Amino acid sequence: MLLDVVYNHLGPNGNYLSVYGPYFTDRYRTPWGDALNLDGPESTEVRRFLIENALYWLDEYHLDGLRLDAVHAIVDTSALHFLEELTLEVRALESHLERRLVVTAESDLNDARLVRPPAMGGYGLDAMWSDDVHHALHAVLTGERTGYYEDFGTIAALEKALTRGLVYDGVYSPHRKRRHGRLAPDLRGSQLIAFLQNHDQVGNRARGERIGHLVSLDRVRVGAALLFTAPFVPLIFQGEEWAASAPFPYFTDHEDPELGRAVSEGRRREFGAFGWRPEDVPDPQAPETFTRAKLDFQEIERAPHAETFEWYRRLARLRRERPELTDDRLERVHARSDEGARTLVLERGRVVVACNLGDEPAVVPASAVEGRTLLLASKGPPRSSGNGALLEPWSVSILG
Repeated sequence: MLLDVVYNHLGPNGNYLSVYGPYFTDRYRTPWGDALNLDGPESTEVRRFLIENALYWLDEYHLDGLRLDAVHAIVDTSALHFLEELTLEVRALESHLERRLVVTAESDLNDARLVRPPAMGGYGLDAMWSDDVHHALHAVLTGERTGYYEDFGTIAALEKALTRGLVYDGVYSPHRKRRHGRLAPDLRGSQLIAFLQNHDQVGNRARGERIGHLVSLDRVRVGAALLFTAPFVPLIFQGEEWAASAPFPYFTDHEDPELGRAVSEGRRREFGAFGWRPEDVPDPQAPETFTRAKLDFQEIERAPHAETFEWYRRLARLRRERPELTDDRLERVHARSDEGARTLVLERGRVVVACNLGDEPAVVPASAVEGRTLLLASKGPPRSSGNGALLEPWSVSILG
């Protein structure tokens, strides 16, 4: 079990650390308030406080690792970056406890230095999140192009995401209006955590819609297949595996009425920038907003949730059974795509993943599927069509 820890900021309610010492600095700002003082005067003790907190969870509570929240909001100009120091301390505890400990990080920097070993100038984390994989999948499946999704939406971007892990690796980002990311030829698939959805991507939508609320289950199954057959560590959001009907809207329980009102108004303003109507945004402070987010576990036994659950189970089983699907060497992932036909074919050793990402039947080269056994298909096996194989709209076939 991994614990989600937040070392880039603290909440505004009940936060009295500033009374006891120089824990915060006004030299930097985060989207959530004052930044932690990690490189200013008297920062040594602040860093130690956070590191001891991390070690406490791993040692005293026997957790297997940590997920560090939004490390791009951690500002530290020290020669020994806080993340590197934290990882070194976790490695020392790992040696003492004689059990594996994992440190992962959420980051939108597209910078592989997070996961490179310190001897190579990195921070030594085990893995970092790849928002690019999510964005590329989401934009193709939903057709959304607002906000950061304007950087995605093409089959070519999805192909790059699934074969390299990072779409923006030093190239120009129209959304950011600048170059973003950095080339990482040494990156391995196991150093990236990929997902079709997560708590941020769902909870930061106006109404908390899951992917299954936005597109048909045919598209959800294609997205899940691409996630499980990709060379990355797959992350499954709670309830995703059975296409849970409950949304996951952002909810809060602030006791300070002024803070609660400010949060509610702030959410409406924020979503207005994305084109959502303020009246469509649930009040985070309303009890019913929280109640709507509760999962109904009985859904697993009913259609269409049972079929989706079985699809996820079969994908997980296939990933476990086929060593090609857990090989994390990105140079061994080959792909070919056709933007016009909206097809994508991934080759991982003997395993081939053939997708039709369009609304019309499409043909992929016969050489991609001939001589292989069908392992899994969302809409039946590909059919022979001249010199190619015909795929149904929004379908995926996995062969080996």
